[in-house]
Amino acid sequence: MTQGGSLLGVSIASAGHYVPDNVLSNADLERMFDTSDQWIVERTGMRERRIAPPEMPTSDMAARAARQALAAADLTPADIDAFVVATETGDYLFPATASLVAARLGAIGKAAFDIQIACSGFVYALCATASMVRAGVFRRVLVIGAEKVSAITDYQDRSTAILFGDGAGAVIVERANDNSFLSCELGADGTQPELLYIPAGGTLEPLTAQGLTERRHCMRMQGREIFRFAVTKMAESSLIALNRAGLTTDDLAYMIPHQANKRIMDATAKQLGLPAQRVLVNIERYGNTSAASIPIALSEAVAAGKIHRGDALLFVAFGGGLSWGALVWKW
Repeated sequence: MTQGGSLLGVSIASAGHYVPDNVLSNADLERMFDTSDQWIVERTGMRERRIAPPEMPTSDMAARAARQALAAADLTPADIDAFVVATETGDYLFPATASLVAARLGAIGKAAFDIQIACSGFVYALCATASMVRAGVFRRVLVIGAEKVSAITDYQDRSTAILFGDGAGAVIVERANDNSFLSCELGADGTQPELLYIPAGGTLEPLTAQGLTERRHCMRMQGREIFRFAVTKMAESSLIALNRAGLTTDDLAYMIPHQANKRIMDATAKQLGLPAQRVLVNIERYGNTSAASIPIALSEAVAAGKIHRGDALLFVAFGGGLSWGALVWKW
């Protein structure tokens, strides 16, 4: 319920993250493909990525990140009104992975739902949940970006196998006296899903034995087209969101971009006129963790004391859909 018809305030109370122990290094990839550490670093900025063991589902990583965020805020699962998971690699097609995470945490009966818009998922989820908290629907929401991208990666395809890793990041979004959610810009273009998609496993193309043989249950990507799209949309949506917030890039403490490719992040920062020291990057250690990449980077920055009260942050991402989103947040 809103107060006097006006929107309530909202803030992020805490952040947490989890990455698996197993490291897939560029040296490991050199043994799998005709590639080299230098080639991978020059084209992606990646040196290693984390890979979850076969028995560890996405919900497990999500719950571990959530527990860290809860501990940082001195809260329990019972204090959370809703659980939201941004993921393209849920435990099942249904039910929602968020409901499984809530159950793992012992929060039975609470609202829980997923957002599936690939790598843009965390920006979409944070925008949606912050809006609901401001409208009075919920008082406190656990928002998690969690991905086991290794489960949908074709390790016979060098172009995608070098890029992706697993992990989860979480934030607690709660009602506050002041409002930290300054603006967002979201968009999608579904006219060319084949640029970044999984061909089989949905209702358009159910998975068959032949599809499994042809590995059509794994991710396919047209990298050159995605690169151009990503830089354009990340820069455009960032400028729109900043304008809506009444800010410019000069006002930003940090841009925290989706960690897809170092060259994409560098090109976006250049278009925005942001120096490298104001762009948070951890891609060299984790690769592309899809919807988990922004909250992992945020959690690490908070833990390292890089982010201070009053800092203006820009979260920006692109992904399958094709989709994109930018969100401006005051810490």
